[in-house]
Amino acid sequence: MVKRIIISKLFLYRYRFVIGYIVLGLAFIFLLISLPTVAQKGLSEAEIESASNSYYLSKDSILNGDIVDLPYRIVQKFSISWFGLSAYTIKLPSIIVGLFLGLLLILLLSRWFKSNVSLLASCLMVLSTPFLFLAGSGTPLIMLVFWPTLLLWLGSKIQGEKRPKPLYSFIFAITMLFSIFTPYMLYFAVFCVVFVLAQPHLRFIVKNLPKLPLTLVFLIIAAGFTVIGISIFHHPQTLIELLFAPDFQIGNFFNNIASGLTPLFSWHSGGIASVFLSPLMSLPIFALSLIGLFSTTKGFFASRNSIASILIIFGLLITGFNPNAIIFFILPFSILVAHGLKYLLEKWYGLFPENPYARISALIPLTILFGIMIIPALLQYIYGYRYNPSVADEFTDNLSIIKKNLTDEKLLVHDHFDFYKILEKSSDIKVIDKAEKEEKLAVMGKLDDDESYSLSRIITSPKRDNSDIIYLYTYTEKTEGE
Repeated sequence: MVKRIIISKLFLYRYRFVIGYIVLGLAFIFLLISLPTVAQKGLSEAEIESASNSYYLSKDSILNGDIVDLPYRIVQKFSISWFGLSAYTIKLPSIIVGLFLGLLLILLLSRWFKSNVSLLASCLMVLSTPFLFLAGSGTPLIMLVFWPTLLLWLGSKIQGEKRPKPLYSFIFAITMLFSIFTPYMLYFAVFCVVFVLAQPHLRFIVKNLPKLPLTLVFLIIAAGFTVIGISIFHHPQTLIELLFAPDFQIGNFFNNIASGLTPLFSWHSGGIASVFLSPLMSLPIFALSLIGLFSTTKGFFASRNSIASILIIFGLLITGFNPNAIIFFILPFSILVAHGLKYLLEKWYGLFPENPYARISALIPLTILFGIMIIPALLQYIYGYRYNPSVADEFTDNLSIIKKNLTDEKLLVHDHFDFYKILEKSSDIKVIDKAEKEEKLAVMGKLDDDESYSLSRIITSPKRDNSDIIYLYTYTEKTEGE
Protein backbone atom coordinates (compact mmCIF):
# COMPACT_ATOMS: atom_id res chain seq x y z
CA MET A 1 0.00 0.00 0.00
CA VAL A 2 2.87 2.35 0.82
CA LYS A 3 4.52 1.70 -2.56
CA ARG A 4 1.30 2.52 -4.41
CA ILE A 5 1.10 5.89 -2.63
CA ILE A 6 4.73 6.65 -3.52
CA ILE A 7 4.13 5.78 -7.18
CA SER A 8 1.06 7.98 -7.32
CA LYS A 9 3.10 10.96 -6.12
CA LEU A 10 5.78 10.64 -8.78
CA PHE A 11 5.81 13.50 -11.29
CA LEU A 12 5.85 11.23 -14.34
CA TYR A 13 2.93 9.21 -12.97
CA ARG A 14 0.80 12.23 -12.03
CA TYR A 15 1.29 13.93 -15.37
CA ARG A 16 1.64 10.86 -17.58
CA PHE A 17 -1.34 11.70 -19.76
CA VAL A 18 -0.37 15.36 -20.15
CA ILE A 19 3.15 14.31 -21.14
CA GLY A 20 1.73 11.70 -23.49
CA TYR A 21 -0.53 14.22 -25.24
CA ILE A 22 2.36 16.71 -25.56
CA VAL A 23 4.64 14.08 -27.13
CA LEU A 24 1.83 12.96 -29.42
CA GLY A 25 1.06 16.55 -30.40
CA LEU A 26 4.69 17.41 -31.18
CA ALA A 27 5.18 14.24 -33.24
CA PHE A 28 1.91 14.87 -35.06
CA ILE A 29 2.71 18.53 -35.85
CA PHE A 30 6.22 17.63 -37.06
CA LEU A 31 4.84 14.93 -39.35
CA LEU A 32 2.15 17.16 -40.82
CA ILE A 33 4.53 20.05 -41.50
CA SER A 34 6.97 17.72 -43.24
CA LEU A 35 4.32 15.70 -45.12
CA PRO A 36 5.05 17.09 -48.63
CA THR A 37 8.70 16.10 -48.27
CA VAL A 38 8.38 12.61 -46.75
CA ALA A 39 5.77 10.94 -48.96
CA GLN A 40 3.40 11.28 -51.91
CA LYS A 41 6.16 12.30 -54.31
CA GLY A 42 4.33 14.79 -56.50
CA LEU A 43 0.69 15.59 -57.17
CA SER A 44 -2.24 13.42 -58.13
CA GLU A 45 -4.74 14.26 -60.87
CA ALA A 46 -7.27 15.17 -58.19
CA GLU A 47 -4.83 17.62 -56.57
CA ILE A 48 -4.05 19.30 -59.90
CA GLU A 49 -7.76 19.65 -60.63
CA SER A 50 -8.46 20.95 -57.12
CA ALA A 51 -5.71 23.58 -57.36
CA SER A 52 -7.01 24.82 -60.73
CA ASN A 53 -10.62 24.96 -59.55
CA SER A 54 -9.63 26.81 -56.39
CA TYR A 55 -7.29 29.33 -58.01
CA TYR A 56 -9.79 30.41 -60.66
CA LEU A 57 -12.63 30.69 -58.16
CA SER A 58 -14.25 34.13 -58.37
CA LYS A 59 -17.37 35.96 -57.25
CA ASP A 60 -18.94 35.31 -60.63
CA SER A 61 -18.32 31.57 -60.41
CA ILE A 62 -19.96 31.46 -56.98
CA LEU A 63 -22.99 33.35 -58.29
CA ASN A 64 -23.14 30.88 -61.17
CA GLY A 65 -23.59 27.95 -58.80
CA ASP A 66 -19.95 26.92 -58.36
CA ILE A 67 -20.29 26.35 -54.60
CA VAL A 68 -19.23 22.72 -54.16
CA ASP A 69 -16.39 22.45 -51.59
CA LEU A 70 -16.49 26.24 -51.31
CA PRO A 71 -14.87 26.68 -47.82
CA TYR A 72 -11.87 24.49 -48.72
CA ARG A 73 -11.41 26.04 -52.15
CA ILE A 74 -11.35 29.56 -50.71
CA VAL A 75 -8.52 28.61 -48.34
CA GLN A 76 -6.62 26.85 -51.13
CA LYS A 77 -7.04 29.85 -53.43
CA PHE A 78 -5.51 32.18 -50.84
CA SER A 79 -2.68 29.71 -50.17
CA ILE A 80 -1.68 29.56 -53.85
CA SER A 81 -2.23 33.29 -54.44
CA TRP A 82 -0.11 34.36 -51.47
CA PHE A 83 2.74 31.85 -51.63
CA GLY A 84 2.80 30.84 -55.31
CA LEU A 85 2.13 27.52 -56.98
CA SER A 86 3.95 24.59 -55.38
CA ALA A 87 3.16 21.17 -53.98
CA TYR A 88 3.33 22.64 -50.48
CA THR A 89 0.87 25.50 -51.11
CA ILE A 90 -1.56 23.08 -52.75
CA LYS A 91 -1.40 20.77 -49.74
CA LEU A 92 -1.26 23.51 -47.09
CA PRO A 93 -5.07 23.75 -46.55
CA SER A 94 -5.23 19.99 -45.89
CA ILE A 95 -2.27 20.22 -43.50
CA ILE A 96 -4.04 22.98 -41.55
CA VAL A 97 -7.35 21.11 -41.53
CA GLY A 98 -5.44 17.94 -40.59
CA LEU A 99 -4.03 19.66 -37.49
CA PHE A 100 -7.54 20.60 -36.38
CA LEU A 101 -8.92 17.19 -37.31
CA GLY A 102 -6.26 15.42 -35.23
CA LEU A 103 -7.07 17.70 -32.29
CA LEU A 104 -10.79 17.07 -32.72
CA LEU A 105 -10.31 13.29 -32.74
CA ILE A 106 -8.33 13.56 -29.50
CA LEU A 107 -10.98 15.81 -27.92
CA LEU A 108 -13.83 13.60 -29.12
CA LEU A 109 -12.29 10.41 -27.77
CA SER A 110 -11.45 12.20 -24.51
CA ARG A 111 -15.13 13.09 -24.11
CA TRP A 112 -16.25 9.48 -24.46
CA PHE A 113 -13.40 7.47 -22.95
CA LYS A 114 -10.92 7.57 -20.08
CA SER A 115 -7.60 9.34 -20.59
CA ASN A 116 -5.55 6.15 -20.99
CA VAL A 117 -7.87 4.81 -23.69
CA SER A 118 -8.27 8.10 -25.57
CA LEU A 119 -4.51 8.74 -25.58
CA LEU A 120 -3.65 5.29 -26.96
CA ALA A 121 -6.45 5.35 -29.54
CA SER A 122 -5.45 8.87 -30.63
CA CYS A 123 -1.84 7.75 -31.15
CA LEU A 124 -2.94 4.88 -33.34
CA MET A 125 -5.28 6.89 -35.55
CA VAL A 126 -3.56 10.25 -36.08
CA LEU A 127 -0.28 8.47 -36.90
CA SER A 128 -1.94 5.93 -39.18
CA THR A 129 -1.34 5.76 -42.94
CA PRO A 130 -4.83 6.85 -44.10
CA PHE A 131 -4.91 9.83 -41.75
CA LEU A 132 -1.47 11.07 -42.82
CA PHE A 133 -2.41 10.58 -46.47
CA LEU A 134 -5.59 12.58 -45.99
CA ALA A 135 -3.76 15.43 -44.26
CA GLY A 136 -1.10 15.46 -46.99
CA SER A 137 -3.45 15.41 -49.98
CA GLY A 138 -4.31 18.77 -51.51
CA THR A 139 -7.95 17.93 -52.19
CA PRO A 140 -11.21 18.69 -50.32
CA LEU A 141 -11.52 14.98 -49.46
CA ILE A 142 -10.35 15.70 -45.91
CA MET A 143 -13.48 17.79 -45.29
CA LEU A 144 -15.54 14.61 -45.58
CA VAL A 145 -14.00 13.51 -42.27
CA PHE A 146 -13.46 16.93 -40.70
CA TRP A 147 -17.07 18.15 -40.68
CA PRO A 148 -18.63 15.01 -39.11
CA THR A 149 -15.87 14.87 -36.48
CA LEU A 150 -16.41 18.52 -35.56
CA LEU A 151 -20.19 18.06 -35.44
CA LEU A 152 -19.88 14.95 -33.25
CA TRP A 153 -17.56 16.74 -30.83
CA LEU A 154 -19.87 19.74 -30.61
CA GLY A 155 -22.79 17.37 -30.14
CA SER A 156 -20.94 15.64 -27.31
CA LYS A 157 -20.37 19.02 -25.63
CA ILE A 158 -24.07 19.78 -25.86
CA GLN A 159 -25.12 16.31 -24.75
CA GLY A 160 -22.62 16.00 -21.91
CA GLU A 161 -23.64 19.16 -20.04
CA LYS A 162 -26.61 19.50 -17.72
CA ARG A 163 -27.07 23.06 -18.97
CA PRO A 164 -25.43 23.26 -22.41
CA LYS A 165 -23.91 26.61 -23.28
CA PRO A 166 -25.73 28.40 -26.13
CA LEU A 167 -22.34 29.09 -27.75
CA TYR A 168 -21.94 25.41 -28.63
CA SER A 169 -25.36 25.42 -30.25
CA PHE A 170 -24.40 28.42 -32.38
CA ILE A 171 -21.10 26.86 -33.44
CA PHE A 172 -22.91 23.61 -34.23
CA ALA A 173 -25.35 25.49 -36.48
CA ILE A 174 -22.61 27.43 -38.27
CA THR A 175 -20.61 24.25 -38.75
CA MET A 176 -23.66 22.55 -40.21
CA LEU A 177 -24.11 25.56 -42.50
CA PHE A 178 -20.56 25.37 -43.88
CA SER A 179 -20.55 21.58 -44.06
CA ILE A 180 -23.42 21.30 -46.55
CA PHE A 181 -21.17 22.80 -49.25
CA THR A 182 -19.15 19.56 -49.09
CA PRO A 183 -20.46 16.62 -51.17
CA TYR A 184 -22.51 14.04 -49.24
CA MET A 185 -22.78 16.24 -46.15
CA LEU A 186 -26.43 16.87 -46.94
CA TYR A 187 -26.88 13.18 -46.18
CA PHE A 188 -25.03 13.64 -42.91
CA ALA A 189 -27.28 16.56 -41.95
CA VAL A 190 -30.31 14.32 -42.46
CA PHE A 191 -28.49 11.56 -40.56
CA CYS A 192 -27.98 13.89 -37.57
CA VAL A 193 -31.65 14.87 -37.50
CA VAL A 194 -32.85 11.26 -37.74
CA PHE A 195 -30.36 10.11 -35.09
CA VAL A 196 -31.49 12.80 -32.65
CA LEU A 197 -35.16 11.96 -33.21
CA ALA A 198 -34.51 8.23 -32.79
CA GLN A 199 -32.38 8.55 -29.63
CA PRO A 200 -34.55 9.12 -26.51
CA HIS A 201 -31.75 10.73 -24.50
CA LEU A 202 -30.88 13.14 -27.30
CA ARG A 203 -34.54 14.03 -27.83
CA PHE A 204 -34.79 14.91 -24.15
CA ILE A 205 -31.69 17.15 -24.35
CA VAL A 206 -32.99 19.01 -27.42
CA LYS A 207 -36.38 19.57 -25.80
CA ASN A 208 -34.70 21.10 -22.76
CA LEU A 209 -32.40 23.44 -24.65
CA PRO A 210 -33.14 27.17 -24.18
CA LYS A 211 -35.73 28.25 -26.72
CA LEU A 212 -33.92 31.33 -28.03
CA PRO A 213 -30.63 29.57 -28.93
CA LEU A 214 -32.59 26.66 -30.39
CA THR A 215 -34.59 29.05 -32.59
CA LEU A 216 -31.44 30.85 -33.77
CA VAL A 217 -29.77 27.53 -34.57
CA PHE A 218 -32.76 26.55 -36.65
CA LEU A 219 -32.70 29.88 -38.51
CA ILE A 220 -28.97 29.60 -39.28
CA ILE A 221 -29.35 26.09 -40.66
CA ALA A 222 -32.45 27.13 -42.63
CA ALA A 223 -30.48 30.04 -44.14
CA GLY A 224 -27.80 27.64 -45.36
CA PHE A 225 -30.33 25.34 -46.97
CA THR A 226 -31.99 28.36 -48.58
CA VAL A 227 -28.70 29.39 -50.22
CA ILE A 228 -28.18 25.85 -51.45
CA GLY A 229 -31.78 25.70 -52.67
CA ILE A 230 -31.48 28.92 -54.69
CA SER A 231 -28.25 27.71 -56.27
CA ILE A 232 -29.81 24.35 -57.14
CA PHE A 233 -32.87 26.06 -58.62
CA HIS A 234 -30.73 28.08 -61.04
CA HIS A 235 -28.05 25.41 -61.54
CA PRO A 236 -29.49 21.88 -61.08
CA GLN A 237 -26.05 20.34 -61.70
CA THR A 238 -25.04 21.59 -58.25
CA LEU A 239 -27.44 19.12 -56.62
CA ILE A 240 -25.86 16.22 -58.54
CA GLU A 241 -22.38 17.26 -57.38
CA LEU A 242 -23.49 17.59 -53.75
CA LEU A 243 -25.37 14.29 -53.62
CA PHE A 244 -23.41 12.08 -56.02
CA ALA A 245 -20.11 11.91 -57.86
CA PRO A 246 -20.21 13.81 -61.19
CA ASP A 247 -19.96 10.57 -63.22
CA PHE A 248 -22.13 8.47 -60.89
CA GLN A 249 -24.49 5.90 -62.40
CA ILE A 250 -27.00 4.06 -60.26
CA GLY A 251 -25.96 0.72 -61.77
CA ASN A 252 -22.42 1.22 -60.44
CA PHE A 253 -23.47 1.67 -56.81
CA PHE A 254 -22.39 -1.76 -55.56
CA ASN A 255 -19.36 -1.82 -57.86
CA ASN A 256 -18.23 1.44 -56.27
CA ILE A 257 -18.59 -0.08 -52.80
CA ALA A 258 -16.50 -3.06 -53.89
CA SER A 259 -13.84 -0.76 -55.38
CA GLY A 260 -13.82 1.38 -52.24
CA LEU A 261 -13.50 -1.60 -49.91
CA THR A 262 -10.64 -3.15 -51.91
CA PRO A 263 -7.88 -1.09 -50.20
CA LEU A 264 -9.49 -1.85 -46.83
CA PHE A 265 -9.48 -5.64 -47.01
CA SER A 266 -6.68 -6.50 -49.45
CA TRP A 267 -2.90 -6.41 -49.23
CA HIS A 268 -2.47 -5.27 -52.82
CA SER A 269 -4.41 -3.09 -55.23
CA GLY A 270 -5.47 -6.02 -57.39
CA GLY A 271 -4.79 -3.97 -60.52
CA ILE A 272 -7.20 -1.20 -59.48
CA ALA A 273 -5.72 2.29 -59.84
CA SER A 274 -6.06 4.02 -56.48
CA VAL A 275 -4.34 6.71 -54.43
CA PHE A 276 -4.86 4.59 -51.30
CA LEU A 277 -2.26 2.17 -50.04
CA SER A 278 -3.44 -1.36 -49.32
CA PRO A 279 -4.33 -2.27 -46.68
CA LEU A 280 -5.93 1.04 -45.78
CA MET A 281 -6.03 0.02 -42.12
CA SER A 282 -3.28 -2.14 -40.67
CA LEU A 283 -4.19 -5.61 -39.43
CA PRO A 284 -3.74 -4.75 -35.69
CA ILE A 285 -5.98 -1.68 -36.02
CA PHE A 286 -8.56 -3.68 -37.91
CA ALA A 287 -8.48 -6.38 -35.21
CA LEU A 288 -8.93 -3.77 -32.47
CA SER A 289 -11.85 -2.32 -34.41
CA LEU A 290 -13.55 -5.72 -34.57
CA ILE A 291 -13.07 -6.18 -30.83
CA GLY A 292 -14.53 -2.71 -30.30
CA LEU A 293 -17.48 -3.49 -32.57
CA PHE A 294 -18.34 -6.65 -30.65
CA SER A 295 -17.94 -4.87 -27.31
CA THR A 296 -20.55 -2.27 -28.31
CA THR A 297 -23.26 -4.89 -28.75
CA LYS A 298 -23.86 -4.66 -25.01
CA GLY A 299 -25.72 -1.43 -24.43
CA PHE A 300 -25.92 -0.82 -28.18
CA PHE A 301 -28.68 1.77 -27.93
CA ALA A 302 -26.54 4.10 -25.87
CA SER A 303 -25.61 6.95 -28.23
CA ARG A 304 -21.85 6.43 -27.80
CA ASN A 305 -22.08 2.71 -28.55
CA SER A 306 -24.34 2.88 -31.57
CA ILE A 307 -22.78 5.91 -33.29
CA ALA A 308 -19.81 4.00 -34.75
CA SER A 309 -22.01 1.30 -36.29
CA ILE A 310 -24.33 3.88 -37.80
CA LEU A 311 -21.34 5.82 -39.16
CA ILE A 312 -20.13 2.65 -40.88
CA ILE A 313 -23.50 2.31 -42.63
CA PHE A 314 -23.31 5.98 -43.63
CA GLY A 315 -19.75 5.44 -44.93
CA LEU A 316 -20.88 2.51 -47.08
CA LEU A 317 -23.69 4.63 -48.51
CA ILE A 318 -21.44 7.46 -49.70
CA THR A 319 -18.79 4.96 -50.90
CA GLY A 320 -21.45 3.70 -53.29
CA PHE A 321 -21.50 7.18 -54.81
CA ASN A 322 -17.72 7.66 -54.80
CA PRO A 323 -15.16 4.91 -54.00
CA ASN A 324 -12.73 7.50 -52.58
CA ALA A 325 -15.28 8.23 -49.82
CA ILE A 326 -14.03 5.06 -48.11
CA ILE A 327 -11.58 7.40 -46.34
CA PHE A 328 -14.55 8.46 -44.18
CA PHE A 329 -14.04 5.19 -42.27
CA ILE A 330 -11.25 6.92 -40.34
CA LEU A 331 -13.92 8.36 -38.03
CA PRO A 332 -15.85 5.19 -37.10
CA PHE A 333 -12.59 3.22 -36.92
CA SER A 334 -11.23 5.75 -34.40
CA ILE A 335 -14.26 5.21 -32.18
CA LEU A 336 -14.16 1.42 -32.55
CA VAL A 337 -10.41 1.29 -31.81
CA ALA A 338 -11.08 3.20 -28.58
CA HIS A 339 -13.85 0.74 -27.70
CA GLY A 340 -11.50 -2.18 -28.40
CA LEU A 341 -8.74 -0.74 -26.23
CA LYS A 342 -11.22 -0.04 -23.45
CA TYR A 343 -12.42 -3.64 -23.57
CA LEU A 344 -8.90 -5.10 -23.51
CA LEU A 345 -7.68 -2.88 -20.67
CA GLU A 346 -10.75 -3.61 -18.58
CA LYS A 347 -10.27 -7.35 -19.08
CA TRP A 348 -6.58 -7.13 -18.13
CA TYR A 349 -7.21 -5.02 -15.03
CA GLY A 350 -10.13 -7.28 -14.14
CA LEU A 351 -7.73 -10.21 -13.83
CA PHE A 352 -5.63 -8.35 -11.22
CA PRO A 353 -7.95 -5.85 -9.50
CA GLU A 354 -5.77 -5.49 -6.39
CA ASN A 355 -2.30 -6.14 -7.78
CA PRO A 356 -0.45 -2.91 -8.71
CA TYR A 357 2.54 -4.83 -10.07
CA ALA A 358 0.37 -6.57 -12.65
CA ARG A 359 -0.96 -3.20 -13.80
CA ILE A 360 2.52 -1.76 -14.12
CA SER A 361 3.84 -4.86 -15.88
CA ALA A 362 1.14 -4.40 -18.52
CA LEU A 363 3.07 -1.35 -19.74
CA ILE A 364 5.78 -3.57 -21.23
CA PRO A 365 3.57 -5.60 -23.62
CA LEU A 366 1.51 -2.48 -24.35
CA THR A 367 4.63 -0.55 -25.34
CA ILE A 368 5.77 -3.38 -27.59
CA LEU A 369 2.28 -3.73 -29.09
CA PHE A 370 1.96 -0.04 -29.89
CA GLY A 371 5.48 0.10 -31.27
CA ILE A 372 4.58 -2.75 -33.61
CA MET A 373 1.40 -0.95 -34.66
CA ILE A 374 2.67 2.63 -35.11
CA ILE A 375 6.20 2.29 -36.51
CA PRO A 376 5.31 -0.05 -39.42
CA ALA A 377 2.35 2.22 -40.25
CA LEU A 378 4.67 5.24 -40.51
CA LEU A 379 7.17 3.29 -42.62
CA GLN A 380 4.37 2.04 -44.85
CA TYR A 381 3.23 5.61 -45.41
CA ILE A 382 6.70 7.05 -46.08
CA TYR A 383 8.01 4.30 -48.34
CA GLY A 384 4.76 2.96 -49.77
CA TYR A 385 3.79 6.18 -51.50
CA ARG A 386 7.28 6.49 -52.96
CA TYR A 387 7.99 2.96 -54.11
CA ASN A 388 4.71 1.01 -54.31
CA PRO A 389 3.98 1.04 -58.07
CA SER A 390 0.22 0.71 -57.57
CA VAL A 391 0.06 4.15 -55.94
CA ALA A 392 3.33 5.87 -56.90
CA ASP A 393 2.22 6.06 -60.54
CA GLU A 394 -0.83 8.06 -59.44
CA PHE A 395 1.42 11.02 -58.56
CA THR A 396 3.55 13.17 -60.85
CA ASP A 397 6.43 15.42 -59.85
CA ASN A 398 6.24 17.56 -62.99
CA LEU A 399 5.64 20.82 -61.15
CA SER A 400 8.77 20.70 -59.02
CA ILE A 401 10.84 19.52 -62.01
CA ILE A 402 9.64 22.51 -64.05
CA LYS A 403 10.41 24.99 -61.29
CA LYS A 404 13.84 23.47 -60.70
CA ASN A 405 15.03 23.29 -64.32
CA LEU A 406 13.34 26.10 -66.26
CA THR A 407 14.30 29.77 -66.16
CA ASP A 408 13.62 31.89 -69.24
CA GLU A 409 12.26 29.22 -71.58
CA LYS A 410 8.68 29.30 -72.71
CA LEU A 411 6.80 26.18 -71.63
CA LEU A 412 4.48 24.56 -74.15
CA VAL A 413 1.67 22.72 -72.35
CA HIS A 414 -1.31 20.84 -73.75
CA ASP A 415 -2.63 18.93 -70.70
CA HIS A 416 -3.63 20.86 -67.56
CA PHE A 417 -2.84 24.17 -69.26
CA ASP A 418 -4.85 26.23 -66.75
CA PHE A 419 -2.93 24.64 -63.88
CA TYR A 420 0.55 25.38 -65.21
CA LYS A 421 -0.55 28.86 -66.31
CA ILE A 422 -0.67 29.75 -62.61
CA LEU A 423 3.15 29.56 -62.59
CA GLU A 424 3.32 32.90 -64.41
CA LYS A 425 2.03 34.69 -61.31
CA SER A 426 4.96 33.68 -59.11
CA SER A 427 7.85 32.94 -61.51
CA ASP A 428 9.49 34.05 -64.76
CA ILE A 429 8.20 30.97 -66.58
CA LYS A 430 5.87 31.76 -69.48
CA VAL A 431 3.30 29.07 -70.26
CA ILE A 432 1.88 28.84 -73.79
CA ASP A 433 -0.40 26.45 -75.65
CA LYS A 434 0.98 27.21 -79.12
CA ALA A 435 4.60 27.78 -80.21
CA GLU A 436 5.47 30.57 -82.63
CA LYS A 437 9.21 30.66 -83.41
CA GLU A 438 10.27 30.69 -79.76
CA GLU A 439 14.04 31.05 -79.29
CA LYS A 440 13.99 28.60 -76.37
CA LEU A 441 11.11 26.21 -76.03
CA ALA A 442 10.37 23.69 -73.31
CA VAL A 443 7.71 21.12 -74.12
CA MET A 444 5.75 18.93 -71.72
CA GLY A 445 6.20 15.82 -73.82
CA LYS A 446 7.78 15.50 -77.23
CA LEU A 447 7.30 18.17 -79.90
CA ASP A 448 5.72 17.13 -83.16
CA ASP A 449 8.16 16.92 -86.06
CA ASP A 450 9.26 20.47 -86.80
CA GLU A 451 12.49 21.12 -88.65
CA SER A 452 12.64 24.64 -87.20
CA TYR A 453 13.52 23.28 -83.76
CA SER A 454 16.46 21.18 -82.69
CA LEU A 455 16.44 19.09 -79.53
CA SER A 456 19.03 20.27 -77.00
CA ARG A 457 18.15 18.48 -73.77
CA ILE A 458 15.74 16.04 -72.14
CA ILE A 459 14.75 16.51 -68.49
CA THR A 460 13.73 13.30 -66.75
CA SER A 461 12.18 12.24 -63.46
CA PRO A 462 13.41 9.43 -61.15
CA LYS A 463 10.46 7.22 -62.12
CA ARG A 464 10.99 3.94 -63.93
CA ASP A 465 8.33 4.45 -66.62
CA ASN A 466 7.55 7.57 -68.68
CA SER A 467 10.40 9.45 -67.06
CA ASP A 468 11.01 11.87 -69.96
CA ILE A 469 9.12 14.88 -68.64
CA ILE A 470 10.40 17.95 -70.54
CA TYR A 471 12.05 18.30 -73.95
CA LEU A 472 14.11 21.46 -74.46
CA TYR A 473 14.39 22.84 -77.99
CA THR A 474 16.18 25.75 -79.64
CA TYR A 475 14.83 27.55 -82.69
CA THR A 476 16.93 27.48 -85.82
CA GLU A 477 16.03 29.87 -88.64
CA LYS A 478 16.01 28.03 -91.94
CA THR A 479 17.26 29.91 -95.04
CA GLU A 480 16.35 29.18 -98.63
CA GLY A 481 18.37 26.35 -100.11
CA GLU A 482 18.86 24.53 -96.80
